[in-house]
Amino acid sequence: MALTAPAARPANPRFSSGPCAKIPGFSLDMLGDAPLGRSHRASVGKAKLKEAIDLTRDILGVPADYRIGIVPASDTGAVEMALWSLLGARPVEMLAWESFGEGWVTDVVKQLKLDATVRKAPYGEIVDLAEVDFDKDVVFTWNGTTSGVRVPNGDAIPADRAGLTICDATSAAFAMDLPWDKLDVVTFSWQKVLGGEGGHGVLILSPRAVERLESYTPAWPLPKIFRLTAKGKLIEGIFVGETINTPSMLCVEDYLVALKWAQQVGGLQGLIARSQANAAAIADFIKAKDWIANLAVDPATASTTSVCLKFTDPRILDGAAFAKAVAKRLEKEGVALDAGAYRDAPAGLRIWCGSTVEAADVAALMPWIEYAFEAEIEAQAKAA
Repeated sequence: MALTAPAARPANPRFSSGPCAKIPGFSLDMLGDAPLGRSHRASVGKAKLKEAIDLTRDILGVPADYRIGIVPASDTGAVEMALWSLLGARPVEMLAWESFGEGWVTDVVKQLKLDATVRKAPYGEIVDLAEVDFDKDVVFTWNGTTSGVRVPNGDAIPADRAGLTICDATSAAFAMDLPWDKLDVVTFSWQKVLGGEGGHGVLILSPRAVERLESYTPAWPLPKIFRLTAKGKLIEGIFVGETINTPSMLCVEDYLVALKWAQQVGGLQGLIARSQANAAAIADFIKAKDWIANLAVDPATASTTSVCLKFTDPRILDGAAFAKAVAKRLEKEGVALDAGAYRDAPAGLRIWCGSTVEAADVAALMPWIEYAFEAEIEAQAKAA
């Protein structure tokens, strides 16, 4: 029986998990107010950076006594600054349930050489948070970008903890509620949920984290790009727009445009609702299918941004080759770009459902996934 391609197509086929889809209706003309060719230290540059920090605080609901800084090297740079500057003062627990969490484990254990307690969970699961000792410093990702699982809430984190909680929230910020009273360090890059241009990270510090920075000196040397203190005091300029190194004012302008769009769609709650609607479109589709499933084992921990899917049909002979072929077919048809699973993750698809993606596009993609699946099953049978 000949397969018939679906009639409808996503208006925007960009489902990459980073850099992610730009805001709806984006055009380069929106960046016309960027102070190009001007110093970021000039009044206009500092004002733009300060505005970006202020809007970030307003939309995310970051407490007034938390510091927000724009730092180099995307989310990775922000996390590394926190790890190298804060850890070593007390015992550490590292939590990992995907490739980036595994990377932070490697840095802490093999580079900083700390005797950390490491708790790991396989792809599709998270560790038992009830077993974590939060009197130690605890490092974890809120949302596993490569594994499609997330921390459901902050209930397991005690308010009277002695340690710091250091949270990589790069694919959670702006799409999920983050319990600020339970988090001491939060990092993200605006290339994720708001679809900003890559290269810049955001570092958010609680008063407890600032106190650690001002009272503790790590045993290892810190590169200039990681230094957050001078003469035992926080470098406050970082958190009012005086960045450590030269930022791209074009990228900052792009972030400002996305932040103002976020305000227009209802702020944080509007952004969360958009992401949830996107994830729900996938959940509704797969619940009626016996050949595809969410990689997340527990629906309570299933991501609403980086939705990871696995093929479960017993007819599939080579899971990795099959999933790559499906992703390639989707790209060739122009309906889903960059939708394959992350290279270290189990074979499957990864559909970005962050707030800049339209639910209508996700819904339009679903029949195409079924079409590509059936086409590859047929191709496999012919090749056998």
